[in-house]
Amino acid sequence: MHLFRSLFLLLSAAAFSRAAVWVTAPDGNDADPGTFDRPFRTLAKGVSAAAPGDTVYVRGGTWLLSDALRIGAARSGTASRRVRFFAFPGERPLLDFASSPQGRKGVLLQASFWHIRGFDIRGAGDNGMDIDGGSHNIVERCVFFENRDSGLQLGNGAADNRILHCDSYRNADPPDYADADGFAPKLTVGSGNFFRGCRAWENCDDGWDGYLRGANDVATILDSCWTWRNGYLADGSDPGPQANGNGFKMGGGDDGNAQRLMHHFTLTRCVAFDNKAKGFDQNHNMGFMILRHCSGFRNKAADFSLPEKVKDGQEASVRNSLSYPSSASLDRSVVQGPNSWRSAFRVGADDFVSLDTTGVSGPRQPDGSLPELEFLRLAQGSDLIDGGEPLGRPFQGGAPDLGAFESPFANAVSEHPVLPEGFALFPAFPNPFNSRTVFRYRNPVSCRVTLTVLDVTGRRVETLIDAVLGPGTHETAWDAGDRCSGVYLVRFSVNGFSKTRKVLLQK
Repeated sequence: MHLFRSLFLLLSAAAFSRAAVWVTAPDGNDADPGTFDRPFRTLAKGVSAAAPGDTVYVRGGTWLLSDALRIGAARSGTASRRVRFFAFPGERPLLDFASSPQGRKGVLLQASFWHIRGFDIRGAGDNGMDIDGGSHNIVERCVFFENRDSGLQLGNGAADNRILHCDSYRNADPPDYADADGFAPKLTVGSGNFFRGCRAWENCDDGWDGYLRGANDVATILDSCWTWRNGYLADGSDPGPQANGNGFKMGGGDDGNAQRLMHHFTLTRCVAFDNKAKGFDQNHNMGFMILRHCSGFRNKAADFSLPEKVKDGQEASVRNSLSYPSSASLDRSVVQGPNSWRSAFRVGADDFVSLDTTGVSGPRQPDGSLPELEFLRLAQGSDLIDGGEPLGRPFQGGAPDLGAFESPFANAVSEHPVLPEGFALFPAFPNPFNSRTVFRYRNPVSCRVTLTVLDVTGRRVETLIDAVLGPGTHETAWDAGDRCSGVYLVRFSVNGFSKTRKVLLQK
């Protein structure tokens, strides 16, 4: 106890010296002053005591709650003085709403500029947490499970909230089993909500649901999020077709989205696997959908499903993404860069270090980030390594890899010795191509470079360039003319070093 008290005093003095610090504990008393030694008894008392800039620490243990914990708009912080509602350091409070009646929410967050961190929330009669109009909040390292509607929902204009390193699983809404998602930025949600490093699994409806009713032209961003086995109950059974079972449902609306509502989604390095229906699902969304470095694996209906043209002025694009076994249904209007199903790739189980999903729901790393697993990591020798195109994010090697995980290995088809640092041969575009494609390559200094097209046996087909070039990124087109359809190799060579890539000519 002395150690905890010392830690508490140190944190209070160092971090929050100009604001009040309150403590609430299951064995406290609301008549007490809310200090470490004499904490409050109820969470509601801690909420009511907090002013902008204050911190409320909640001690660990099980909190049995039958009514919603309401954090009203009047309790809002400010941009420079957030209210912090934190689990006590080293402890994990469980907010157990199992005794609450059907339809009653768990945590109802209507305030703005709150930072909530470190809670397990289970058993609510409705949403585990509902951000109901609250904006500019941070919800971090929280877990929502076995609630009787979506684990975390955002609505009533809730905007610019950040959901960081949270989990939501086994949420189900009996008896219909039609609406409980892991994370639900939907219906009347506002714009600018952001999820990073979150996981959603075994929710009876969808992992993420962006279905709109009452909102339009809003945007949601997801980065490095995983979702799997949605559409099933905790015992593995299928409650029926009303339980949709998509991983990332990016939009939709009533009557097949007859109003052509737009929910603009950006997903980067996200993974969907083993869902009952689709991994990445347009669901009639008419807004822009930008998918970059995403991986779909073994989703029952399709890994990627964007089968409809979006509204004029919007764009749907899928780049540097991976599906195995290949399952992508994309409208021809969808902008594509290199993806595993359309380039000269032949994806097989040997492209991966492991396809074993063990550990995906396991403990996070100490900083809250997702566990480091071998699942869906690219194996040394895979030509998916360095198979992408630069999209403004860091990468190793000559070009980004396909899929959600960047590999430490060199490209499988690189020649030896490999190019020195700074030299690069980027993926051809388009690839596959009909008669003409463009090769991009970079040399950081003036030097002689050669660019040669080979057949699959290694015999030279054509030399496109053999000259001294100044520093920079260059482009050279190849018109295949009357060449036969098939796989060709393009080799970029500098002073005895080289890099080789595949292209597929389809006539």
